[in-house]
Amino acid sequence: MTDEQAITLIEKEFQEKTFGVTGQYLEIHQPIYLNNKLQIDRIDRERNNLIIAYLPVQDERFYFAVYIDLNLGEIISIETEAGNWVYFFATSESLTENELKAFTTLSVYDSRNKGDLKKNGRSAHRFSALKIMLNTEPDEFEDKLSKLLIYLETDKKGVRELVEKAEGYIQVAMEIHNGNGMIGGPSINRESIARMNRLGLSIDFDLYVRGKSF
Repeated sequence: MTDEQAITLIEKEFQEKTFGVTGQYLEIHQPIYLNNKLQIDRIDRERNNLIIAYLPVQDERFYFAVYIDLNLGEIISIETEAGNWVYFFATSESLTENELKAFTTLSVYDSRNKGDLKKNGRSAHRFSALKIMLNTEPDEFEDKLSKLLIYLETDKKGVRELVEKAEGYIQVAMEIHNGNGMIGGPSINRESIARMNRLGLSIDFDLYVRGKSF
């Protein structure tokens, strides 16, 4: 199935609402259209015989997630997926931004120096920091965590130094749709726990509930 064929299936479902849940979602939230076509931020083909299309939700930071069975050639489920941000974060009150970067060979997504002005322009950061974030696309939390850990393992020495000398850890932020009050929560498998342990990593979660309820 091509991307265009998948998008055609999704557009048809969002018009005809053959799944009861489609109508429920569209009563409280809307997808985004560009030039009269549904905006699709990502089509995930990483699973056998299944693709997941992620559609941004208007004025929100979570997604509609549409599951398509490739064997059947049809949609089998429509859900929401949280906006998931998973990254390695290291901070220091004594080290500079460049000194933090010097510990690792990994690509740095963002960094700052102690004393740099915050985005509001009215106050300064109290510590230097760097952020390593590999996957910025819509994706499930478990996949983002696994991919980040695999990347961090390519520089184990540098990550351990950042953990020991700059309070490095994994930070997770999740913006979850509050459809019926049961928001669920993240799950970490044994393999990821073992990987974090070998790198000396802790993990911190910030969970935010967003959107309208059914």
